[in-house]
Formats: sequence, structure tokens, C-alpha cells
Amino acid sequence: MTQWRKKEKDATYSEEEIEARLKEELPGWYYEGGWIRRKYKTSGWKATLMVINTVGHLSEAAFHHPDLSASYAFVIVKLMNHAAKGVTDKDFELAKKIEEVIMWQPGSEESSALEGTPDDPRFKYIKYDS
Repeated sequence: MTQWRKKEKDATYSEEEIEARLKEELPGWYYEGGWIRRKYKTSGWKATLMVINTVGHLSEAAFHHPDLSASYAFVIVKLMNHAAKGVTDKDFELAKKIEEVIMWQPGSEESSALEGTPDDPRFKYIKYDS
């Protein structure tokens, strides 16, 4: 794994650096139109709202705010540092935290007392990446 050098405060990454870092650290994310993006597929409206609220909480705690697009069964998260007019360390760090929390799957670790969502369509929440 590449050790990415921290840039000076609000220094932006080049498109090539962004692509390489996403490939290595955030493979579910992609770069398009000046933003790093991720589409989270959900099982329906309630799950979509839970994803939006989770992203909202993490973003407010970080005081770095993404743009969101939502529909019945998905949420698109777009990150770019508006003040810097590009993608910065803030975007990568918040994307990692969002990814960690949204894609967390209790029950995937043997030692966990948390079972996770049952494999039953009535309880589905996030459509996890395979």
C-alpha cells in the first residue's frame, strides 16, 4: 500500500493522483467532473434515508460537507473541497469514514456479538459490494 504524503492544507490532488489513490484506498469510489463519488445502493426509501442521515452526521462532525443525490433505492455522495476548488485530503479522509461506516457488516467477524442484518428481504438495508 502506498503511503500517501499529506499535502499542505487544502492543496489539491491531480486527476492522476486521485485515480491512483481511489484505486488503492477506495475502490468503490470514482472520479468524475471534479468530484470523488460513490453510489450506495439500498433496499428502499427507509434505507436511503438512513444512509443520508449517516453521511450527514459524519459530515457535520467533520465539518466538511458533500453533495448528495438520492432516489428510492440509492444515494450518490460527491466530495470536493469547495474552498480549494478540487479534491484534497479532507475529501479522502471523509470518504474513508463514510465508506467504513456505511459498508460495515456486523456478523462478518467471528468474534462479534453483533449478528448483523438477517439474510431476509424483509430486513435488507444496504446492498453490499461483493
